[in-house]
Amino acid sequence: MSEVCFHAVGRRKKAIARVRLIPGEGNITINKRSIDDYFGYETLKMQVRQPLTLTDTTGRFDVIVNVKGGGHTGQAGAIRHGIARALVKADEELKPAIKKAGYLTRDPRMKER
Repeated sequence: MSEVCFHAVGRRKKAIARVRLIPGEGNITINKRSIDDYFGYETLKMQVRQPLTLTDTTGRFDVIVNVKGGGHTGQAGAIRHGIARALVKADEELKPAIKKAGYLTRDPRMKER
């Protein structure tokens, strides 16, 4: 029996995050490590959780992320973008709130030469 799984890709600067949402208790796993082990700063953890807290789906989904490239801040932004896109795939009614908060917009800024 296969579980319902929602996939999405989030990007910011050079960071690319592949996000999977699976029904669960709300665990966030990044590169096979917990969010507390992966990100040291509380602000980055908060940034990753923003789409889930905005839509009150914190305890509904387990988030599994594979992220590469960029620095910690870019990776946190890419994960937030990917989670927002996956939530819209999971429930289309969440789109207006997520879009108004600006989580679906890709940050086009890149490092200058």
